[in-house]
Amino acid sequence: MTEHTTLYAEYADRIEAVLKALVAEGRLPADASFANVTLEPPRDPSHGDLATNAAMVLAKAAKTNPRALAEAIVEKLAADPTVTSAEIAGPGFINLRLAPDAWLGELTAIHDLGADYGRSDMGKGRRVNVEYVSANPTGPMHMGHCRGAVVGDALSSLLEFAGHAVTREYYINDAGGQVDQLAKSVFLRYAQACGHTGNFTVEQFPWLNSLFIAWDNQGENALYPGEYLKPVGQAARDEFGERFVSEPIEEWLPVFRAFAVEKMMDLIKSDLALLGIHHDVFASEAALHAAGKPAEAEAWLRQHDLVYDGVLEAPKGKAPPEDWEPVELPLFRSTRFGDDQDRPIRKSNGAWTYFGADLAYHMQKAGEADELIDIWGADHAGTVKRIKAAVEALSQGEGRIIPFDVKLVQMVQLLRGGEPVKMSKRSGNFITIADMVEEVGKDVVRFTMLTRKPEAQMEFDFTKVVEASKDNPVFYVQYAHARIRSTLRKAGEAGFAPSPDALDRLGEEELALVKLAARFPREIEAAARAREPHRIAFYLYELAAELHAFWNLGNDRVEKRFIVEQDAELTAARLFLAEAIGQVIRGGLAVLGVEAVESM
Repeated sequence: MTEHTTLYAEYADRIEAVLKALVAEGRLPADASFANVTLEPPRDPSHGDLATNAAMVLAKAAKTNPRALAEAIVEKLAADPTVTSAEIAGPGFINLRLAPDAWLGELTAIHDLGADYGRSDMGKGRRVNVEYVSANPTGPMHMGHCRGAVVGDALSSLLEFAGHAVTREYYINDAGGQVDQLAKSVFLRYAQACGHTGNFTVEQFPWLNSLFIAWDNQGENALYPGEYLKPVGQAARDEFGERFVSEPIEEWLPVFRAFAVEKMMDLIKSDLALLGIHHDVFASEAALHAAGKPAEAEAWLRQHDLVYDGVLEAPKGKAPPEDWEPVELPLFRSTRFGDDQDRPIRKSNGAWTYFGADLAYHMQKAGEADELIDIWGADHAGTVKRIKAAVEALSQGEGRIIPFDVKLVQMVQLLRGGEPVKMSKRSGNFITIADMVEEVGKDVVRFTMLTRKPEAQMEFDFTKVVEASKDNPVFYVQYAHARIRSTLRKAGEAGFAPSPDALDRLGEEELALVKLAARFPREIEAAARAREPHRIAFYLYELAAELHAFWNLGNDRVEKRFIVEQDAELTAARLFLAEAIGQVIRGGLAVLGVEAVESM
């Protein structure tokens, strides 16, 4: 990749050079820290191109008031020919205006770097494990999983683009009771594929008969009746023949557990691939238990006085649940790390709690990464504190701080024409990711899922997401790119070609586009630092709006169009600008896992 110092980084360096000059003159102390000095676009573009808080954060160290220090900084900046003005605002902020050439040089950088424009080495190869989706392997991926899948995948791509070494991980919850129910459901479909209908005597097939009864009752241990299990049952018939039909449950249940999970994971991977999502690692909870990892974690925690045997207190302020007993359990000292009570890692029967298994799993991940990020549904908010406590404790064992963050993702309400679309996994009636992608396309699904902060409630209306409207962000951004590509094709047919030779012909409206495009590298780093990929979607919408605004000027004024047939020089400059804007849109969409369209 060609080395490129972004415009924001370049002027941050210039500000730092001014501050170092003030240190050399004794107007700032030698130990003054510039760590909190920022340079960013002002909220109101009319205030200038860049704004710095340097005088505000360093005034105390300089033993002067911010405005006095700001005056000294402005005096130094006056010697920079690319800074056309430096004005002090409010108590001591400094607003800068740059010469057009300073911005126009960024267009050439965009052309030279192409798809690498905006790529950063900010992460310095830091190993980040992002775990996302991790849905129970009991059925196809439905829209309840979709938002977290897209957020996790886009975050992974964003971090990679910003220089991190990312591992995309899926935790397979294949050790719980729901897998037994899945195995029984598959066995039922297997029995049907073998020609049985459920009219069995208890003496003949007591276990199979009870399965059909459970299916009919749909009680607490309800089976999964979805049609998606029929081909799985047939696949079992093809692989095993009829040899398990008359076998006792203890013979076939382990076989069908493994078989059902394998087939469901194949289905899940296929569904995720429709969204362009591919994980690097699939970690099995069952394998974790088989390898004795929870026991290893418990031993390590006991050695470090982080697990002890104690009696779990009854829930405060309410009657204890019926299954609560004042029995001694191995408890993790999560209160040391901010939790409201210590947490059991085993049940009274010796089985591992979900928390105990999760603790071992995160211990395993912590040994392989510098940072952990989990993407969870908002319904798991109650367990965040205890898992964070566990990872903090495990950091002590690693001898290093392992940052850990849980991104909570709210559910999506599905609508069609404003009316709710209901789904139920138990009844087998639900909207799958495959259904969604088939109806509106991968790119619409992905981009739409990133048009809100993940912690905010969201509606996905099948009708609105395909509307050709400014109110439909995915259309608005894609249309901007399609307009650019169409313009470049028409220009080529008319004999025009992009060129940087006359960029000084570009006016204020075009310069506004350049300034916004030049923000892309900064937006990438800011979004990566905040671990918020939706910021890139917001930025692309803003850039698209600016492009459409300039385009609309040409509706009434021929001289404002990208192609001005009587002015080849200006046309070439605007086409050069258009190519750059298109590249930034493509680059941003690529980070989000969305393909830019050539035409609409």
